[in-house]
Amino acid sequence: MNKKMLIGVIIAVFVVAFAVGLVSWLNKTYNSPEEVLRKYMSYINEQKYEEMYDLLSDNTKQNVDKDTFLARNKNIYEGIEVKNLTISTVSPNKDDKNIIDYQTQMDTIAGKITFFNSVSFQKQEDKKYYINWNSSLILPDLGDEDKVRVTTEQGTRGSILDRNDVALAKQGTIKQVGFVPGKIENREDAISKVTTLLGVSKEFIEEQLSASYVKDDTFVPIKTLSNSDEEKIEDELLQIKGIMISDKKARVYPYAEVTSHLLGYVRGISKEELEENKDKGYTSSSIIGKSGIEKIFEDQLKGINGAEIYITDKNGNKKKTIAQKEKQVGKNVKLTIDIKLQEKIYKELDGDNGLSVAINPKTGEVLAMVSTPTFDSNDYIIGYTNEEWDKISNDKNNPMLCRYQSTWVPGSSFKPIIGAIGLTTGKTSADEDFGKSGLSWQNSESWGSYKVTTLTQYSGKANLKNALINSDNIYFAKTALKIGDKTLSDSLLKIGFDTELPYVQSMTKSSFADNNEFSSEIQLADTGYGQGKVLVNPLHVASMYSAFVNDGNMIKPYIEYKDNAKSEYWIENAFSSEAAKTIQEDLVQVVENPSGTAHSAKINGMTIAGKTGTAEIKASQTDENGTEIGWFNAFRVTDDPNEQLLIINMIEDVKDRGGSHYLLPKVRNMFK
Repeated sequence: MNKKMLIGVIIAVFVVAFAVGLVSWLNKTYNSPEEVLRKYMSYINEQKYEEMYDLLSDNTKQNVDKDTFLARNKNIYEGIEVKNLTISTVSPNKDDKNIIDYQTQMDTIAGKITFFNSVSFQKQEDKKYYINWNSSLILPDLGDEDKVRVTTEQGTRGSILDRNDVALAKQGTIKQVGFVPGKIENREDAISKVTTLLGVSKEFIEEQLSASYVKDDTFVPIKTLSNSDEEKIEDELLQIKGIMISDKKARVYPYAEVTSHLLGYVRGISKEELEENKDKGYTSSSIIGKSGIEKIFEDQLKGINGAEIYITDKNGNKKKTIAQKEKQVGKNVKLTIDIKLQEKIYKELDGDNGLSVAINPKTGEVLAMVSTPTFDSNDYIIGYTNEEWDKISNDKNNPMLCRYQSTWVPGSSFKPIIGAIGLTTGKTSADEDFGKSGLSWQNSESWGSYKVTTLTQYSGKANLKNALINSDNIYFAKTALKIGDKTLSDSLLKIGFDTELPYVQSMTKSSFADNNEFSSEIQLADTGYGQGKVLVNPLHVASMYSAFVNDGNMIKPYIEYKDNAKSEYWIENAFSSEAAKTIQEDLVQVVENPSGTAHSAKINGMTIAGKTGTAEIKASQTDENGTEIGWFNAFRVTDDPNEQLLIINMIEDVKDRGGSHYLLPKVRNMFK
């Protein structure tokens, strides 16, 4: 053999040896017992039970059929809500290398579980390792005939209280209506009657009664009712043989529709919410705030459910508790809301599409928030039938819309803001007479056919006071032009337009023009009397109006009650002190003066300052079939800290109903 051939043989032998070694190394690395165990455990997190079964040894598969394995693992792991399962300190057993010792840690419905365990492996004909499985691989003390049980105890949710500790939302009881199958007489007739009374379908009732768990003495829930349905419960449902009614603990809202938009509601947690809040103690059976105060203060209100995971033998006897978590009671949340005022305002708005926001203008405490029409938060606890949900979803009046979170055209209720800006910037003075302009006016022929119109001619000067008393559109259009586009834009931005309101609940930002720039002289003029593209949020308006009682400073609104409340300003020096004082005095005359647009709201013995507004909602400037929304924003003028009250009010569709004057008797009753 020559030298070259010898070198070739050596290289070939080396390559073969390397390949054999590489295969052996790869087999050891990627099919070691440790690797198989890690792969198996990763499948638990992913709920890949079939892939887990594929890693079992042939001996195991002879003793445990696939369906049994899949059902047992799925029921246990998902039943105790296993998440984030990890293994550590994985090492071969010192006495048998086919056994792996390891530590498991997992999150469950009853908290974190940690245990040490061992598992044996079998190397099969394909030279790969497979798991010799039995139930102890799930939990060390679990036998193949044992069961894993879970009991839960609902953590009580904290109550929501008004400023006087009146419960607005609390733990209470509702009525659960159901059938006991063995006691039903004339099944078809009974189901038909229940269908009529409860508004649920026959198919739904039959489905519940046919469930696999149902026995003759089983209580089968059909629908939950509020305690207010006592007449229906006592006089009709209980006449049906087989019907049973039981009390069930639940979240209840004593003031129903009066507080629904304000408080919102709770429901069972969704998968998405459970994932978003995975480190906050929630389980699949938790309830969570879905809207309003219930959602805003969820972290304080939530109760943490208690749970116990334990093993029972085949006779149902408890063998061992695996994990236990005590339930936790949520904290109460006390609001600045005055439920008596809330009720009074709701009564005045009920039947209209409208809103009202009431605050203490000195402290910023929110005293009432109402949006109508509305819904009943209790219905979310009880549950809607399909027919009920279709009705509320398709209601053209949109009862699910929280109107005070939105923005609206302010109309003449915006004039005090424009007047205050004119005085603060020095672009106008209170006594300046703009001159008579009749009932229509345009600044120049460049406006074409467009003119600003006003409803009333009045005697005396066309100055700020008279313009507010008589709600003169032309005066305020001229004021906006005198202020100028740049100054007005800067001033509106300064007082919170295009800015998030510093409040716990998200409110739509007030706006006045596209990109905060007036597109034309006409748009600038229209802005002066609250038209153009001006849109305001009611709570923002409340803060702006509060400047008229706070020397020009805009109050920061809040709703969580504080002892010894003190004012905190959102925007200091929004208007000059002199401007705020002048506007307040003029707004008093809007009510006190017999010529004032709000004179019918006058209350003897009480000084009210306010401004009406009728905003036109048109598809275009030439639209003659548009609708109108009415405003009346008012506040008490008093030094008594216990009598401070500012209310912003808006009602839709007031055209042909007196415009903003439709609100005056309603708001008058609110202040009485």
